[in-house]
Amino acid sequence: MPLTRLAYASEATFAPKPVEQGVEPHVARILMASRRNNGKCDLVGGLYYGDNRFFQYLEGEEEDVRKTYERIKQDSRHRTIVKLMDEPLEARTFSNWSMKYVPLSTDVRRFLASHNLDSFNPASFTSGQCEEMIGLVRSASQNQKSVNPNDRNAPKQKAQAYSWKLRMGLLAAAACLLGALIYAGTML
Repeated sequence: MPLTRLAYASEATFAPKPVEQGVEPHVARILMASRRNNGKCDLVGGLYYGDNRFFQYLEGEEEDVRKTYERIKQDSRHRTIVKLMDEPLEARTFSNWSMKYVPLSTDVRRFLASHNLDSFNPASFTSGQCEEMIGLVRSASQNQKSVNPNDRNAPKQKAQAYSWKLRMGLLAAAACLLGALIYAGTML
């Protein structure tokens, strides 16, 4: 079957919520569904969310790309969907579908600044800007991440591998284990 590539921009219909564990909760649900759905039909590409807007790029068999795009157009979390590109592709340019969320991208900020753009609005991108954005997402995709410029304080924050509840539970378990070892040691 022939390969195709498609990029679109849309606005999020939801009001952003505070970031939990490095990702906006609505976006986290989109990422999980995308990983599941795209893995089933071998679609590849990347997603970017910033300024309450989406930029997504898809590659794959033409029929699968079209079905996915139609499903996205029906998704109530998107509005003002604008197709930026839709064309045949000779060979895939993404090696995998990578949807890991990263809280900051200096690359995208640099991209916006180089084009004198004060916010992320992919619906207004020229074809050259669209290609440049695909390149940014592709290079981030190779490192198992997608990009997001929303969190202005991200460089100051360290990524947390565990939630505070999990950390407290692990500390409590460690204290119990230590107590049991001390008790067992007194019985010897």
